[in-house]
Amino acid sequence: MPASHEFPQRPVPAVGAVVFRRTDVLLVQRDTEPNQGRWSVPGGALEFGETVEEAAVRETLEETGVTVKPVRAFDVRDYIERQGERIRWHYVLVDVLCAYVRGEPAHASDARDARFIPVRRLAEYDVAPTAIEVIQSAVRRTRLGVQVR
Repeated sequence: MPASHEFPQRPVPAVGAVVFRRTDVLLVQRDTEPNQGRWSVPGGALEFGETVEEAAVRETLEETGVTVKPVRAFDVRDYIERQGERIRWHYVLVDVLCAYVRGEPAHASDARDARFIPVRRLAEYDVAPTAIEVIQSAVRRTRLGVQVR
């Protein structure tokens, strides 16, 4: 998500794509703020005229080179970060469960790294707290039978 959304005048609609391949989840390491250096699901701001499903597919391909198919939107939450009295970031995040189609992760766009990570090993990575919550929710919905820590 580019810095052009920093200190917005209104909330920015954005998506996160939750992609599982067996019991691994696709994550990117952010190369820009917010959450620079942390791991999260692929995603970003919607483009004008784009649906959340289209944005999830586009952002995943742009950031990782992985092709996905949207299954359903399953979670909506706010990401709000304040700096003093001002709102530095405010995204309304719509998370979309996506089916893995093909491709091996290769970081691109605003991602420093991209990879499939075993869900049971997420505690070994600096994963953004909101991403952990969303992955936990997706695991429950998909009944993967793995623990998210």
